[in-house]
This record gives sequence, C-alpha cells and structure tokens, in this order.
Amino acid sequence: MSMPTQGSGLDSGYHPAGAPHTADEVRGSSLGELMRQVTTDLSTLMRQEVDLAKAEIRQEGKKAGKAAGLFGGAGFGGYMVALFLSVALWQALDNVLDSGLAALIVAVIWAVIAAVLYSMAKKNAERIRGLKQTNDSVQRIPDALKPHPEGVTR
Repeated sequence: MSMPTQGSGLDSGYHPAGAPHTADEVRGSSLGELMRQVTTDLSTLMRQEVDLAKAEIRQEGKKAGKAAGLFGGAGFGGYMVALFLSVALWQALDNVLDSGLAALIVAVIWAVIAAVLYSMAKKNAERIRGLKQTNDSVQRIPDALKPHPEGVTR
C-alpha cells in the first residue's frame, strides 16, 4: 500500500529536460519523488553517453571499413606487381649468380621492405584516436556520481 504524497511535487508543471527545479518545488516533493527524478536524470545521462559512443563507433567504423577495403585492393595489386618484379629480378640475377644465391638476395630485399612497412604501420596504429568525444564527455560526469570506496563506512 503506497502513501499519498503531499505538496505539488516535481511533476507539477512543464520542465524541459535538464531544467533545474526551484527550491519550493524541491521542498514540496517527497523523498520518493526526488529519488525518482535523480534516477531518471541519471538514466537519461547514461543512455545519452551510450548513444554518443554508438554514434562515434559507427562513424569511425565506416571510415575504417572503407579504408580497409581500399588497402586490401591496393595490397593485392601491389602483391602482384611485387611477385612479378621479384621473379624478373631473380631471373636477371640468375644470369650472373647461382640460382640459389639469386633467390636469397631477392628474399633479403623483401625482408628489408617488410621491416620498413611494419615500422610505418606501427606508427600509424599508434595514432588511432579511439572514442575521444565519449571519453571527454564521461570525464565531465560529476564526481558525486562516481564511486568513492575509501569514503564509504558501514
């Protein structure tokens, strides 16, 4: 059985989302109404943060997907060029050197190229920005909403 509330309460008028209530409205509200409002506001805040994160992930994911597809196509084309140039170089060196030594020289050249490409890829991977807007927004959540276990007493 629930108890009826006294006073005008928090629902006694139009308040745009996020609009503060006056002191008289808060004083005239029950503890249950105040807790409901805090819970609603907190739920709205968390829902908005999740929506922002989803939007950012979608936006960055589309960019990454398009870039990955283009890199894949370019990589295959580059692979074919590298394959045929390698065979041509091997054949050219085979005219001057032993066949095994010619193949080893081509392999060493490709090892150097692979090391340079790996180094460049690692530098580029470190520049991925992640969810910058979401992270900045979450950092602005008031400290009162964050847990402080060292201050909790039982």
